[in-house]
Amino acid sequence: MEKVRRVERMVAMTKLLVDSPQKLIPLNYFCDFFGIAKSTVSEDLTCVRQSMEHFQLGTLETVAGATGGVRFIPHRKGPQANDILQEVRERLTEPDRIIPGGFIYMSDILYDWHVMTRLGEIIMTRFMNRKPDYILTVETKGIPLAVMVARAFNKPLVIARRDSKVTEGSAISINYVTGSSGRIQTMTLTKRAIPANSRVLIVDDFMKAGGTAKGLMELVAEMNGIVVGTGVLVATELPNPKLIDDYEALFTFHGINETTKEINIEPVYDS
Repeated sequence: MEKVRRVERMVAMTKLLVDSPQKLIPLNYFCDFFGIAKSTVSEDLTCVRQSMEHFQLGTLETVAGATGGVRFIPHRKGPQANDILQEVRERLTEPDRIIPGGFIYMSDILYDWHVMTRLGEIIMTRFMNRKPDYILTVETKGIPLAVMVARAFNKPLVIARRDSKVTEGSAISINYVTGSSGRIQTMTLTKRAIPANSRVLIVDDFMKAGGTAKGLMELVAEMNGIVVGTGVLVATELPNPKLIDDYEALFTFHGINETTKEINIEPVYDS
């Protein structure tokens, strides 16, 4: 590769890191890619880290040793995370989102990859210390958010189905009762999806009573896995308590004023 200016090299280096969150990249990779010494790579990475931390865009974690390297951790916390939540709240409270029955339309937000990427990084930051091995959700609307959480963690995504597929081999199925309607539902997961003793983070788009999350927890237990927490985009204020205790929502939905067409939904801000 022809010699490039340091600023050009650092831009490219940042791109390589950000494209692979949580992935450990050996320093020798950058040495070979840019044709520079390891000491120069270390100096560049120090500048990249300082810039990311200054603007609260994440950080770089360095691992020493022969098998070491550097990885990008996409932190989203504090004022920057709160600004993102406030921005999404403004969209969620648009009056034309009201759906008969006391619901709000969220599909356009759920399938907005720019929004889901940032919200996924917020959830990753809040559950980072739980160290999950797998991210689990149930089809279908929770999938986009779960994909972005899995990407931020650099962990595999597992999707539970409402019915089994012969192409996925033998599976475990459970029946569970939804907390909101009391209906009996079925949930299925292939036996190969989650090895025994794996740490699992559950992610979903919406929680009312917590029946679906409880069903996912029971499914993980059937596979001898360990649920380390549940992250949801929106949880209703009522009923309270939910069927599960260990969950964290980014937004709390308090209800809709049908007369004024006001949607009462509030972010759960970082302290």
